[in-house]
Amino acid sequence: MDQNVISWVEIPVVAMDRAKQFYESVFKFEIEVQQFNELLMGWFPYADGKAGASGSLVQYKDGYVPSDSRGPVVYFACEDVQEVLDKVEDAGGQIVQPKTLINEAIGFMGVFLDSEGNRIALHSTQ
Repeated sequence: MDQNVISWVEIPVVAMDRAKQFYESVFKFEIEVQQFNELLMGWFPYADGKAGASGSLVQYKDGYVPSDSRGPVVYFACEDVQEVLDKVEDAGGQIVQPKTLINEAIGFMGVFLDSEGNRIALHSTQ
């Protein structure tokens, strides 16, 4: 394979403005919102030529339902899981699993519920 198998992720939201504010507060990046007919998308930043996938928040009444226990879990890469978890509750989310060592070679992970009720995970090497 000449690329990773994940190329794009869509996270369902109920209220785009609330979700946009949550993700911008927690991750300190800007989300660009675009309307595509009945589909409202909030695009995460994308670094062209860099490793990793990008994605968006998606608000659409048919087929996009936030969940805290069903479907895939999206892992966001970060410098330090704890630094991100420290922002979650103030932004309207809930910590589900604190910073936890996976193992020395892989690093750390943590899990939270976002403002929409989605289960989101974090990964860092420190």
